[in-house]
This record gives sequence, structure tokens and C-alpha cells, in this order.
Amino acid sequence: MDPLSDVIALLRPSTAIAKPITGRGRWGVRYAAHNAPGFTIILKGECWIAFDSQEPTKLQKGDFVLLPSSPPFTLSSHRGIECEPRDPLDTPVRHGEQDGEADFESLGGTFRVEQVNAPLLLSLLPHVNHIPASEGRTGKLSGVIELIMNECEGDEPGKEMILQRMLEVLLIEALRWRGMAPDDVRAGLLKGMQDPSLARVLRAMHADVRAGWTVAGLAKIAGLSRSAFAARFSEVLDCGPIEYLARWRMALAKDALIRGAKTLDRIADEIGYESASAFSTAFRKRLGCSPGRFARSGAVAEAP
Repeated sequence: MDPLSDVIALLRPSTAIAKPITGRGRWGVRYAAHNAPGFTIILKGECWIAFDSQEPTKLQKGDFVLLPSSPPFTLSSHRGIECEPRDPLDTPVRHGEQDGEADFESLGGTFRVEQVNAPLLLSLLPHVNHIPASEGRTGKLSGVIELIMNECEGDEPGKEMILQRMLEVLLIEALRWRGMAPDDVRAGLLKGMQDPSLARVLRAMHADVRAGWTVAGLAKIAGLSRSAFAARFSEVLDCGPIEYLARWRMALAKDALIRGAKTLDRIADEIGYESASAFSTAFRKRLGCSPGRFARSGAVAEAP
């Protein structure tokens, strides 16, 4: 698999909640932050969304918003309207006037990802990922959104399962769309995959994580001098190539430890450490606890 597929495989995304949100008239609600990737697709009408102290953004039919980790936000029918606090629900929500046909409809909810490696998702996307319908219409993303909107309009058997699968595809397409956005200046894997030289290096490291990679060896794959390669890699991915490899090895290790089906010796061998002892030392240095303790507790003590 390519590096992005590797990351998505570790995240194991699934749809935790997907519910209709409707409204009529004048309304405004405020939600506290919650540690889960959230999304909204506008199916009908329009609304205003605002995060913290930022200026409100107008959302219209076909717009898609993806939040890798949902910050506090407000949602309202009109700009500047007073918003009342609400708690997230896993059931359909109606805002404003309770009677009459809704003039606003959306599909909203959260994704579930493997928590031990959830920071990988945060590293791939901005905190707020707004894809207007006008920008996504020519790509696959708009096609997926259109299919979801069509499915929401009907009530055919298997609707819930189909929506779940489509929303999982939507998350992956959003990652791919963001990776192709020409104005995205964020350093990271998606930006690295756009650079042909670095893409070859990333594919090589992911294809053989056990190898004793060196900066010089990776520079040859990139077709660059050692110094030029190291500088470009650090600029584009915000860390050095050996540091990137170490982080990826730890992500694989955390996933294997949580699954609990492999011994320390096997994990160490599969990710390129000479022994379980060497792996345990590196793991403790980065995570702040031993592999055994991590596996038992499922907790992550991230290094500063």
C-alpha cells in the first residue's frame, strides 16, 4: 500500500454517529469541544458556523465540513444570532420552530478512529476543513457527497449501512482532496506525497520499515544530494527522514500492542529493531512508558 493507505489502515475509520439535523426559522446553538472527528454535509438551505472567536462562515447546500478533532463551535440560521448551549446527541435534531417544513437540512455526526493513533489524522488535516460545493464539484469528492445526499432523500432498505460506508469513503476522499489542494501549505505526509522525489522515499520507507535506512541511502532514492534531500524533507514534512521513520515505527508498534496478538520480540523484528530490549528502550523514551504498560492500559503518554 502507499503511505496514505497505510495511515488510513491504522486509523480504521468507521462512522460512529450519522444523524439528520434540521431547522426552521431563526435559531442558534453552541456546542462544547469534544475529542472526536466530526463532519457536516448541508443537504438543504444554508447556515452559519463559527469556531471560537473566528468570523462566521456561511455554509450552503453541498458544502462539506470535516473536523479532525471538534473544537467549540456555534451553528445558526443567521449571522450574529444568540446561540444557546446544546449537548451532542446521537438522535435526529430539530432547531428553531418545531412545526412546519424545515428550511434547513444537514447530515452531521462523528467518525470513530483508532485512538492510539488518532494524532495521525490531526497531522494530515487543518483543524477546520471546509470544502465548498463549488470547489469539489469537478472531483470524486462531489460525487460521493451527491450519492450521500441522494441516499438521505430516500428510505430504502439498507440505508443506514450504505450511509456508513459512504461516509467512510468520504473521509478518505477528503484526505485525498486536501492533499491535492494547491493552496495548502501545511507540512506533512500529504504535501510530501505531492513531491515526486519525496514520494519515492516515503513509499520506500513504508514498503520496508525494517530496513536500516540512512539519510544518504534515502537521498539516492530521491535523486538528490544528501544535504539537499535532508533540507527538502525537513521543510516539507516538518521533521527529518530518520525522525519520520521512527515516528512511523512507533505508530505501528502502538497498533500492534493494542491488538495484543504479537510478542515484543516479533514487534521489534517487524519494525526494524535488533531486539525487544532495544525496542522497549526506544518506546519508553518516546512514549514515556514501557510497551507492556502501554499494552495493558491502552493509554498513550505522548512525549512533549
